[in-house]
Amino acid sequence: MSTTQTMRTTLNGLDLQQMTGTVTALQQQPALARFEFRASNRWVTGGENRSRIKEFYGAGGEDESRTAAWEFVNGEPPVLLGNNEGANPVEFLLHALAGCVTTTTVLHAAARGIEIRRLATELEGDLDLQGFLALDPSVPAGYERIRIRMDVEADCGDAELDELLAFVRDHSPVCSTITNPVSVSLERVTP
Repeated sequence: MSTTQTMRTTLNGLDLQQMTGTVTALQQQPALARFEFRASNRWVTGGENRSRIKEFYGAGGEDESRTAAWEFVNGEPPVLLGNNEGANPVEFLLHALAGCVTTTTVLHAAARGIEIRRLATELEGDLDLQGFLALDPSVPAGYERIRIRMDVEADCGDAELDELLAFVRDHSPVCSTITNPVSVSLERVTP
C-alpha cells in the first residue's frame, strides 16, 4: 500500500475511519447488524400509486436521522395503460439494483484500498407480459433475465477488478434478494 493510501482519511467518498469503526462495532456486537427497512404505498388511480419511505430500524434502534419522507411515484407508460406518471415498478427494481451494486462496489473497493475513478452502470431486464397477465403459465411473471454492464476505471489491475465485481454480485443486498429465493408474505389487513 502506498504512503498516499495509508495517510488517506477518505476513499471513494467514504470516511475510512468511520467505515472501520462500523465494521469493528458489528463484529463485536452482531445484533447491531440487524435492520428492518420499511415502505408504505397508496394507490392513486389506474397504474399510478405512490410509495413513501422514511423510518427504519437499524444499529440497535429506530433511526431518527430523516426529517422528511421520500415519495416515489410509480406509474406506467401508455402502452401499459398508464400516463407516464413515473417509472414503473420493474424499472424501479432496476434502479434499486443499479444503486445497490454501485454502492456495494464503492464500499468494498474502499475496504480493499482501491480507488474508483469512474463507475457507470447500465441495466437491461427482459420481461414477458404473458406471465403477468396469466396468459401462459410457463412464463414467469417477473424478469426472466437481467444484464448489468459496469464501466469501471480504478487504480487496480483487471484481475483484481473482476474479482471485486464477482464479490459485489454475491454481496449486494438487492442483487442477493433477486438471485436467491426470499420469503414474501402477502396478507389482507382488515380495518
